[in-house]
Amino acid sequence: MTGNRIYLTLFVVSAVGVALVAALLLNIFQRKQEGRDRFFNVVPIARFETDPQVWGHNFPEQYDGWKHTTDNYGRTRYGGSEQRDRLAENPNLKRLYAGYPFSEDYKEERGHGWALVDVLATKRLGKKKPGTCMSCKSSANVKLWSEIGPEKFYTTSMVELAKTTKHPISCLNCHDPKTMELRPANPAFLSAMKERGVDLSKATRQEMRSYVCGQCHVEYYFESKAKPVLRFPWKNGFRVDDIEAYYEALEFKDWEHKESGAKMIKAQHPEFELWNTGIHARSGVSCADCHMPFKRIGSQKISDHWVRSPLVNIAAACETCHRWDEKEMKDRVLTIQDRTKKLLSQSETAILAAVDAIKAAKSAGASDSALQEARHLHRRAQFRWDFMNSENSMGFHSPQESARLLAESIDFARQSQVAALKFFMKSEGKVAKR
Repeated sequence: MTGNRIYLTLFVVSAVGVALVAALLLNIFQRKQEGRDRFFNVVPIARFETDPQVWGHNFPEQYDGWKHTTDNYGRTRYGGSEQRDRLAENPNLKRLYAGYPFSEDYKEERGHGWALVDVLATKRLGKKKPGTCMSCKSSANVKLWSEIGPEKFYTTSMVELAKTTKHPISCLNCHDPKTMELRPANPAFLSAMKERGVDLSKATRQEMRSYVCGQCHVEYYFESKAKPVLRFPWKNGFRVDDIEAYYEALEFKDWEHKESGAKMIKAQHPEFELWNTGIHARSGVSCADCHMPFKRIGSQKISDHWVRSPLVNIAAACETCHRWDEKEMKDRVLTIQDRTKKLLSQSETAILAAVDAIKAAKSAGASDSALQEARHLHRRAQFRWDFMNSENSMGFHSPQESARLLAESIDFARQSQVAALKFFMKSEGKVAKR
């Protein structure tokens, strides 16, 4: 009996062992299969499907993340998801943008899910909003660009375009509905990259994880009021110096400053340009790596489609690469942002001093010719300040470049102030000679 019990025990143990190994192998097979199956075609997705909910049948996790872009997760120190009134927070902006709509209405942007609602609600665009202003606000744009062409899209009233538009920025803006591969669709981006000699068909997936963001989070301009074609000023490069040279060659201006009379450039939201000058871009880190970090769903690795500030998702956004705790990572970011904010404020003070000096000289009888140098320096100072004020990382995307630009802004502003004061020095000299 003792021998039989031994054999029986060995048989049971072996059977259990075989069952466990089989279960493990089955689990491994299933997990590998899950990882291999990138998506399931529950429903067909049309070539120009603008409704993210339809895409969500095949991509429920991604769709669930995207829906969170309407959530108000609160403020970060210099940003967040709350629609704050920037003019109320910083009254200097009214004078800095004097004569331009940003002096009347300037709200902090919210998440992608609010893009269409917010652009239609803004008072900044007036009653005659060109379709150009909707270029980065809706998934319907991709369909419209194909059906009516970019130029007709730009010249059609945004109010008219909005009548056939229901959905904000979503899946179709960034993905090919047939292959699901990332691809930018904005004609202005495609044109600008072609002009720079970049073959997008050869771009890596990692590059595309920034390009799809760079088709909207950029500096841009309209070709003219009569022809509001969207253009990106990248012919010479992405740095402010390159963009400024581009605008100078065109003799371009967005508006004439109401107080100083300078011909101004309004920077938009140049995240892509500033990121391009920073250490993360040089290290191959994409926009999506931080703002849409990977997460695990079973055996699948997907991008978190709740696009948001990395400061509210530090563990996933930062600690994949950086091996310090969340407090340390947050402190590093805030140190950079606090220093940038201080320089930004000093730049504002210097620019307004220049504006005051130009105004005083003009009131005292200075001609346009006498004020030409001061006004041009005002333009240069404010463009650098505005580049940083309108960019949404408060310097974090490229700390050294941010500090350089704001230092130059302060320098040009003080030069502008001195140039304006020269009028009084010359006037006093004439009086003294008499």
